[in-house]
Amino acid sequence: MMAQTFQDFSEQKYSDLTAFPGASWVVLAEPVPEGSIHRLKMKKGTIIPAHTHPVDEYVFVVSGSIKTGERLCEKGCFWITSKGTCQGPHQALTDVELITIRLGAMGEFESD
Repeated sequence: MMAQTFQDFSEQKYSDLTAFPGASWVVLAEPVPEGSIHRLKMKKGTIIPAHTHPVDEYVFVVSGSIKTGERLCEKGCFWITSKGTCQGPHQALTDVELITIRLGAMGEFESD
């Protein structure tokens, strides 16, 4: 039997990403094995260095402003990064919140 599941904001518990001070996330779902749909918060000034992933990644800016590579992305911006493509660095210009969808394992974080 199929069902709907819901997560209210009050139920979503963020975990700090210790490798990236100022960043925290909560996994909302696992759409495929090892994949994730998650919310990512970055405090102003947080930087995630340039890197690659072994799967495609889809990102939506919920709030704030972030620079990814040379591109300024603000609330409502959506981008897709194909697997193996160098992305970033990601720099939070304000407090920012993203929703990210990855259809497979994150893989090892590979700085370029």
